Amino acid sequence: MALHLWLTFSLAYLITSLSPGPNVLLTVRNALRYGPSGMGMTLFGNLAAQLLAISAVAMGVGALLVSLPAAFLALKLVGAGYLIYLGLRQLLARRPASIPAEQVAQVSNHSKWRIGLEAFLVSVSNPKTLVFFCAFLPQFLEPGRPIFGQFAAMYLSMALIVCLVHSVYCFTAYRFGQRLKASRVAAWCKRATGALFIGLGVRLLNTKAV
Repeated sequence: MALHLWLTFSLAYLITSLSPGPNVLLTVRNALRYGPSGMGMTLFGNLAAQLLAISAVAMGVGALLVSLPAAFLALKLVGAGYLIYLGLRQLLARRPASIPAEQVAQVSNHSKWRIGLEAFLVSVSNPKTLVFFCAFLPQFLEPGRPIFGQFAAMYLSMALIVCLVHSVYCFTAYRFGQRLKASRVAAWCKRATGALFIGLGVRLLNTKAV
């Protein structure tokens, strides 16, 4: 992949990644709830789903799926339903006012794979990701060069950008969260997060393949 093409691709993807979506929201939520391990496992699940989506685009499966209305509708319903479920769970969950530090660590250790799976499902069940990759990635392919190497370079660049952007969001939320932890605003933020998940799920229902 030529340097100028890689720079153009990286800048374009960075700009698109700055707009927060379900993956960013989930990463921030888990980082505030479980700490660095929660953020790491969320990123792991998200990047695993992106690897699967990019592989589907590289093999032509992504374009085939998007061209099939029934398959696209099914994936859209699954993704929207899961986001709405996460939002309702966030809104309805009740947590004790204080949890011993050792109990928090135990919950975090036993939940790390569940956190990663949740992030994977949020990302892989969102057809907007597949539509975006199908339209975005082929623009940066160079004829005559190995397809695998180009897709690999794009995926590694995307993974680095995702980690960077999500880390900035998490750090910003953590700094604000430290100030709001003991106030009523923290409870309001929890409700707002749940409402955002529901809103993203409803918006996903209106997504069209083209």
